[in-house]
Amino acid sequence: MSELEIVIRLILASILGGLIGLERESLGKSAGFRTHILVCVGSALIMLLSEQIYFDFYGKANADPARLAAQVVSGIGFLGAGTILREGLTIRGLTTAASLWVVSGVGLAVGMGFYFGAVIATGIVYIALLYLGKVEKYLEIYRSGETVTVLVEDTPGQLAKVSEAFGRYGLNIDNVEIIKKKNQKVQIVIMLSRPDKNRVYKAIEEIANLPGVIQVQKE
Repeated sequence: MSELEIVIRLILASILGGLIGLERESLGKSAGFRTHILVCVGSALIMLLSEQIYFDFYGKANADPARLAAQVVSGIGFLGAGTILREGLTIRGLTTAASLWVVSGVGLAVGMGFYFGAVIATGIVYIALLYLGKVEKYLEIYRSGETVTVLVEDTPGQLAKVSEAFGRYGLNIDNVEIIKKKNQKVQIVIMLSRPDKNRVYKAIEEIANLPGVIQVQKE
């Protein structure tokens, strides 16, 4: 394998991994742009190393190029586990963990020279992360109830104040998602489980008057 081919494969791995990482970074996930690049490039490098070992020892020893690649697939689980968090009854970070696992596969494919499969897989993953999340939210709203989005200043205690306001009106919070925005702002997405609409409007009115609350919107 020529040095140019090695450079091309590693650069392509960084581009494909970075594309998926950008989407995760835009949502403020724990594993973002740099992490996905490192995983993808590292996987590609290990695959290149596997090929090199195979050709260097071909006919001299029993060298299996798939062994190192298999360790990447299993070992990436430890890194993915670090992105998974449990908040009450809600498990968060599964999508990011899955994206790291897929990125490692993309890196292995690029390292092997399977460019077409790597590019197509990256496109599918990027579209799934970027657009299918909206479909999930729509289905969740249809199934569970109402979603309220609150834009607040990035100061301590904002989530507690918003949650207490819903609690005072007897509204059950099914899920909470926190998204960091620019200019020291935080978006709190709260999903209410089959709420009474009149109570929701009263809670929204109260939340809108809380200090630090910039905007409240019911979807």
